[in-house]
Amino acid sequence: MIEESRRRAYLSAMQVDCWLPRLSLPFAAPSRPDCLAEVVAAPSLTPPRPASAAPAPSAVPAEPALPGEVLARLPLRRPAPVARAPLETPDSPPEVPVEPVARPVTPRFTLQLYRAGACLLLVELPTGEPFQRRDPSYLLLKDLLRAAGLPDSPQLLGEPLRWPLLNSRDFDQGPQAARAVIEDLLYAQRERGEQWACLWLLGLPALRYAAGADSQDYLRELDLAQLGRAWALPGLELLIDEPQRKAALWQAMQGVQARWRDDEPG
Repeated sequence: MIEESRRRAYLSAMQVDCWLPRLSLPFAAPSRPDCLAEVVAAPSLTPPRPASAAPAPSAVPAEPALPGEVLARLPLRRPAPVARAPLETPDSPPEVPVEPVARPVTPRFTLQLYRAGACLLLVELPTGEPFQRRDPSYLLLKDLLRAAGLPDSPQLLGEPLRWPLLNSRDFDQGPQAARAVIEDLLYAQRERGEQWACLWLLGLPALRYAAGADSQDYLRELDLAQLGRAWALPGLELLIDEPQRKAALWQAMQGVQARWRDDEPG
């Protein structure tokens, strides 16, 4: 334990004016009564401030109403319709939905009949109009006829056949009707006394609606019963666009041209 004088020197150095020991210290001076008295708070000289009223909440400005033209554009909410199950009666049979019958697509093409020696030619007109003398398709047709040993100035038979015949949807002008009309046209040539050793079908429409064949039958011979033998050829415009087809056409011609050469007058 340190002496009282030294203890007070330490407390003064630490600027401690009043302190209370936890235990009774030996050699310590008795505590002063004023240090042990309760400290009473001095009354405040300033009058108490009246409690300020709580700030009133600021009024939220009402949302401006929408203009009439904007309201008119807003979609109206309508209650969703309630689906009601149809009443089933034991006597009524269930209704069978009727599927609409799809009408066949009307084909569009133009064909022309020619006569060249012992052959009859049914030729597709690429432009829909009769050939002119300087048309590339007509010049190619003349080359084919010369290569086949036939007259290179074919005889025109009648007007071009343009399909559909009528600009109306009230009549059936589908593929079956087109084939029936072309067959009637060829049979009419037979009834007029026209005879031919071979029928040339040039172009897909001629092949499809005169013989019921398709593009895979190009350069083949077809048997048309009462109309005789037919030879399927690509269209003139296709031969111009794809000249590599001419070599196969020339080879096929060597095998079929005996049909019309044997029928030519000697």
